[in-house]
Amino acid sequence: MMQSEQTRAVTVRKTPKYNVRDVFKLQKMVHGSNDHCSVPLCTGSSRYNSELSFHRFPKHNGIRAQWLHKIRRTGFSVTPHTKVCSRHFTNDLILTTAKGKRSLAASAVPSLFEWNGYTNSKTRAGVRERRTRPTSSPDPVAEETEEEIVEAMVPMPIDHDYGESPTVCVDREQYEKLLDEIEMLRQQVQTLHLQSSFGLQRFASSLEDIRFYTRFPSYEHLMAFWGLISSATVKMVRVTNTRARKTSTTTESPVTRPTKLLPIDELFLFLSYLSTGCTQRELGHRFKIHRATVSRIIVTWGNFLYSLLGSVCTWMSPAAVKANLPQDFHGSYSDTHVVLDCTELGCQTPSSLLLQSEVFSHYKSHCTFKAMVGMSPHGALTFVSALFEGSMSDREVFRQSGITSLLTPDMAIMVDKGFLVDDLVPGTVHRPAFLSKRTQMLEVDVLKTQSIARLRVHVERMIRRVKENKLFDSIIPLSISGSINQIFTVACLLTNYQNGPLVKKWMYDV
Repeated sequence: MMQSEQTRAVTVRKTPKYNVRDVFKLQKMVHGSNDHCSVPLCTGSSRYNSELSFHRFPKHNGIRAQWLHKIRRTGFSVTPHTKVCSRHFTNDLILTTAKGKRSLAASAVPSLFEWNGYTNSKTRAGVRERRTRPTSSPDPVAEETEEEIVEAMVPMPIDHDYGESPTVCVDREQYEKLLDEIEMLRQQVQTLHLQSSFGLQRFASSLEDIRFYTRFPSYEHLMAFWGLISSATVKMVRVTNTRARKTSTTTESPVTRPTKLLPIDELFLFLSYLSTGCTQRELGHRFKIHRATVSRIIVTWGNFLYSLLGSVCTWMSPAAVKANLPQDFHGSYSDTHVVLDCTELGCQTPSSLLLQSEVFSHYKSHCTFKAMVGMSPHGALTFVSALFEGSMSDREVFRQSGITSLLTPDMAIMVDKGFLVDDLVPGTVHRPAFLSKRTQMLEVDVLKTQSIARLRVHVERMIRRVKENKLFDSIIPLSISGSINQIFTVACLLTNYQNGPLVKKWMYDV
């Protein structure tokens, strides 16, 4: 009985006792701290690597600035707990005391980093750090081949150290070949961009396209007109948000420009809208912009050209009219100062019955806008009124247009039969004779009517030039009724810049 108990005691003494705390003794810690290195790409930690020492940033501002410059961290703030591990300092900068405590020299600056291939013999990889696995069977032939490839390669730095100035070696022949290839690709990209983009430069070499999209006879004429107005575009008042009614008068630059189109391409868009009559959605697809942006560009340029071209006085003095009077007007009509006529533009029928009655024209049997246009005897547009309701008579349009304030007793006007304005004009009115209650016109009245009609027909030709813009051929939607007055006036004023004389021989008579 005593022997069995002794044997059992011996057995208990030989069995090792398991203690969980003994496992954590294997992981060394420096004074129980948990320091980390603040250098990018460095995984140094005092928790799993007792060979490293961690050092705070120096208090001296100059040396601290050097530390911040070396470790390359932007937007980085230094705290008392921010440290750098010893692997980033050379061995001569780390001082060890008699008790084994490591510190840095007074002027120590870190210089060993991942991007410049740091080496420090006293450091070793931590437990959590990744190690490269050696190959199982190195091949000496492969190593020689790799050495030859490395020698043949052009040395290029992986990263630039701003504290040094490494020498870069390149192959000059390959470098020049790459430059030529880059220039060729750049030209191809520009060509493809020009072909895919819908802008003025795409049609600059085609007279037919320039005439179709802008009504200008050539690209040179269009650029001459652009030279007259380009200086004023920097102070353009833009409609940037129609709903909020905000405008912008800042000087434009490639950065502050509200659209991605250049100002000359915006002018091309506006002229294309007048000339082709395309919808705003179609123009948005062509110019690769939003339909709302197209609408704002049209309203902006309509107001801009309305103010700019309207500030130029087109009304001529009697001396200027007589100096340019064609031979056909000499004689009975030499005192003619302006030839007047009205024109109508079809518009969308409004839903209101009252508005329908106001804009309905019995002459066109449709809802229209009506305007009066004046031409000097030699063919230049000198007057254009605002748009009125289509139901208004020619006499009422004449009275409300404001032209009576421009006429003087020595100025005669030439009009059609519908202008019964003798009591409104201080001067002479040249108008075809009426048949009245007679069964047949007198020979004198017939000759007078023929002579007036032969001269007055040129104002119809000038109005046709305005209506060559396809926008006025279609029914004008009420959505642009707020800006149609400015757009029509601009289209009339542009005829003085887009076209030559109405009659070729008048050019030689003048």
